[in-house]
Amino acid sequence: MLNICLFGAGRIGAIHAANVAANPNAQLTCVVDVFAEAAEKLARQYGARVTTVEEALADPEINAVIIASSTDTHADLIEQAAEYGKAIFCEKPIDLDVERTRACIETVKRTGVTCLVGFNRRYDPNFSYLKKQLEDGQLGNLEMVNITSRDPSPPPAKYVQSSGGLFRDMMIHDLDMARWLLGEEPVEVYAAASCLIDPEIGQQGDVDTAMVTLKTASGKLCQITNSRRAVYGYDQRIEVLGSEGMAQANNQLENSVVVTNHDGATGAKPQHFFLERYAEAYRHELNNFIAAVNGTEPVLANENDGLMALLLAEAAVESLQSGRAVRL
Repeated sequence: MLNICLFGAGRIGAIHAANVAANPNAQLTCVVDVFAEAAEKLARQYGARVTTVEEALADPEINAVIIASSTDTHADLIEQAAEYGKAIFCEKPIDLDVERTRACIETVKRTGVTCLVGFNRRYDPNFSYLKKQLEDGQLGNLEMVNITSRDPSPPPAKYVQSSGGLFRDMMIHDLDMARWLLGEEPVEVYAAASCLIDPEIGQQGDVDTAMVTLKTASGKLCQITNSRRAVYGYDQRIEVLGSEGMAQANNQLENSVVVTNHDGATGAKPQHFFLERYAEAYRHELNNFIAAVNGTEPVLANENDGLMALLLAEAAVESLQSGRAVRL
């Protein structure tokens, strides 16, 4: 039984708490959050206790931590947990600064603890199946990847201020997915972006509409499109093209019913947001973490993956600012 302390009792913390409670191999032992009311509510719901960072890490009964607190706390909590020998499951990113991320990774490597970084899309069953088709040679030699990721509506401008911007916050998931599917590191990044949806996002120095092209040393290409607005729902699609065929992972719909009548054929919209769309992925992610702690399988996304995705995001920002492709 893995005894887990959860840092962060917000929206994503609540998802992880529910998954831990439903897993027979784990137990939510304690909750830490700067907002006492949120921590109390979540702890009470799952029979855990509220405690502090120091008390939780010093507790020998705590085997692992899930870090779902604000981004600016991630690196510090990772380092503190590593020094106490706790296994670590941390939401992305490790940090918004590359050098701070590198320093954090050094601590993880020195202490030898298990560290999973929350690129949950790797755990989506459909994306996993698509990846397996590539690995099994069903599509021949991979040549092109197209990744579409569009939110149903833009976040508040206040969120944009602290998020690190579209490339480091939103597209970082897609950049990780690109690395995972391409099977080799991109060596060239070109970004184009605009602010077409919410002027306040532009006033914060960010963009809300972006396209990035990646190229590997062998010539494989990947295009990522992001938008902060898709009026029809949460748009999450992947297409891969190889020398022997193509594979597509399409949107998850609210239901599979298609009504056909005099007006034509109509069906459901995509699921509304990531909490629904990736609910199963979050469960598989926790299972992988528990198995990794028990030594039965490696984590699917580790601290190095967190760094590499951040480096691609930084290159995209640099490309946008310079108007040129960036070599890595």
